[in-house]
Amino acid sequence: MEAQNKRSQSAMEYILTYGWAILMISIVLGAFIYLGVFTPGTLVSSQCVAQADFSCLTSMMTSNGQITFNIQQNTMTNINVTAISCNATASYKGMTLLSKQVTMTIGSNYTFSNVQCYTSGGVAYSGSIGSVYNGYIILNYTNVQSGFLHTEYITIVEKIT
Repeated sequence: MEAQNKRSQSAMEYILTYGWAILMISIVLGAFIYLGVFTPGTLVSSQCVAQADFSCLTSMMTSNGQITFNIQQNTMTNINVTAISCNATASYKGMTLLSKQVTMTIGSNYTFSNVQCYTSGGVAYSGSIGSVYNGYIILNYTNVQSGFLHTEYITIVEKIT
């Protein structure tokens, strides 16, 4: 009878020890889920990538889908930016002619503010804080020296702040 009691006590200790361990792991896991550690959006950082003639210095998007970004022009001549667009499909959807051309000298930078971004369906984008927008900024500009029109595509991945 004594051996049976020892086995029962050993089994009870085993269950209690592992029970506490499982409870603690569950609490920690629940806290991580509550804090959003496993949410993919928390792992994404904002990116703004331009081609060789431009550098994207900073960018930020608000929940109403308006982006503010600063670009530096690295072409060999002065340029005039004439139109701008932001959308998910690299199309001219939402292209806006600037009321006043932005002249950028060689190596200068300029901040474009509150440019509305659009979804692939052509609807103005809006997202909750923490959501991610994938798209393109399209700049139309004229080379001051040659007068030729050029288009620049800047790829963006923006986390809404």
